[in-house]
Amino acid sequence: MFGLLGNKSGSLVGLDIGSSSVKLVALSKNGQSYSLEAYAVVSLPPTAVIDGNIQDVGEVAATIEKAMKVAGGRMSSAIAAVPASAVITKRIEMSNAFSEFELEDQIKVEADQFIPYSLDEVALDFEVQGPVENNDHLNRVLLVACRKSDVEQREDAINSAGLKCQVVDVDTYAVERTFPLISSEQRSTDYLIGVVDIGAATLTLNVFKGGEIVYSREQAFGGNDLTNSIHQQYGMSIEEVEQSLRLNDLSPEINEMVVLPFRGTVAQQVSRSLQFFYSSGAHSELSALYLSGGTATIDGLAEQLSEELGIATKMANPFNSMAINSRVNRSRLERDAPSLVKACGLAMRGFEG
Repeated sequence: MFGLLGNKSGSLVGLDIGSSSVKLVALSKNGQSYSLEAYAVVSLPPTAVIDGNIQDVGEVAATIEKAMKVAGGRMSSAIAAVPASAVITKRIEMSNAFSEFELEDQIKVEADQFIPYSLDEVALDFEVQGPVENNDHLNRVLLVACRKSDVEQREDAINSAGLKCQVVDVDTYAVERTFPLISSEQRSTDYLIGVVDIGAATLTLNVFKGGEIVYSREQAFGGNDLTNSIHQQYGMSIEEVEQSLRLNDLSPEINEMVVLPFRGTVAQQVSRSLQFFYSSGAHSELSALYLSGGTATIDGLAEQLSEELGIATKMANPFNSMAINSRVNRSRLERDAPSLVKACGLAMRGFEG
């Protein structure tokens, strides 16, 4: 069995290795309250990570090292995540009479029936989620599997940067973990809350009900289109473009000619994702929508979506209720917070038993 869902204790750094950057979040916890100790967002070379796959372990390791220096402090262990699109999940029911080792063997038998790869190529883990309703002899078990190479790439990059990779999680679980910190709405089963993650290469809609994801859809669209347009039309390097976008430091001409039209395209793509959601079953309207991911920070996007969709739309900020270390630049954090949602959820994983 592989540590996709492995038990960990103590403070671990959350590392979100995306297509265009590495996001690092370091948290501490006192009782039930989290504190943000440090964070960093550092750009990756354009070809280091493609479609969620690490192509250049050395470049990613060097970027993680740089993120550690930017964040400061002593760091020893980290949690990363694989994309949900690379993961197979299945919920099964198993007898509660099995010992832990017997359950592992039975899980492998079950997994072999629906995983389209040899089990030798697969990182496999499971979590017993509790008894089945109306049957005291069965447990609900969540089975999670992905290719070993997806896990090992991340382990190699993190270990090469001088950290120890303790757990490889799944990115949707990280988002789910942060939801209580993001949403100000009641966590009633009557409410449907959307969280749209707009990254460099993908746009993902997660819909929450009662604090759990009940619908998820990923599509190939992201901020790389905007970055490349500015790079090609105005001769700025990719890194300069990404830094200027992050700091809202582009010229008025670029904003008017490129950013504003792209913002309209983002709004169309979000609307399209919601249409797919509504057509997937008898769903009520969303009560609220939160935006996360680096591309979500485009000025005016939340306001445009609120107006066009008729849904209250806000920027996701998991740090709103946290104590913030005095070394953290609060104004920059306010802008970066939506891009740190996954990294924050991964750091939170370090405090689970």
